Amino acid sequence: MRTKPGLKYLTYAVALAMCGGASAAGWNEAGGEQDEAMLLTPDRERGIAVYEVCSACHLLEGWGLKDGTFPQLAGQHRSVLIKQLADIRARNRDNPTMYPFALDDQIMAASGFHEGEIKPAQLVADVTAYITKLPMNPENGKGLWAEGTPEFEQGKKLYADNCTQCHGDVGEGNEEKFYPRIQGQHYNYMLRQFEWIRDGKRRNANPDMVKQIQEFSDKDMQMVINWTSRAPVSKGMLAPSADYQNPDYD
Repeated sequence: MRTKPGLKYLTYAVALAMCGGASAAGWNEAGGEQDEAMLLTPDRERGIAVYEVCSACHLLEGWGLKDGTFPQLAGQHRSVLIKQLADIRARNRDNPTMYPFALDDQIMAASGFHEGEIKPAQLVADVTAYITKLPMNPENGKGLWAEGTPEFEQGKKLYADNCTQCHGDVGEGNEEKFYPRIQGQHYNYMLRQFEWIRDGKRRNANPDMVKQIQEFSDKDMQMVINWTSRAPVSKGMLAPSADYQNPDYD
């Protein structure tokens, strides 16, 4: 039986309201724009219009940059996209580069609306629903160590021992629990975020992850992210080639 989208996201909101412990406190509390956006029915055409603002950094394909300046957004779980965008808009996550582009006037202007004509949460719902369906870059930025090297194998073990419970066996994440897909993400971007989370510089990080990776050395960090950057991605989620261009912006 297929769950209706509204019921699915209502389930998320109820689960968040009921859950306790460190993970909920200060990391993913129920309420606000995040829950509101999840309950709204997205409009694809508005999503395309709003995403054009995002594409200035993340590219029209949603692939970001291999140097890690901007992450790949394509294929990310919608729940994760909504949470991170809502956190940036509410200044619960520090991102001074993105913040001006995420303001109400920017996303409303992109979609042809003015203040009071549509809820910003609706546009958040629209753009995230669009992004999650974009095919991923088949040639994401990868770490230095190829399969078969000692560093690759050690990174694989570190991942298996520390990361699978939340991010899955190959970095596929978990939409219902707001755990991001990290397979196919750029090495340099993941490395920076891992370091910020480990060192307490990312305010909206899951405290369970902060605790889990607290003792990682810099080399441990590099090896586990190297393996993650090379984790297999389902062929059905990838663009046909690295030359793919988003047809919605012809």
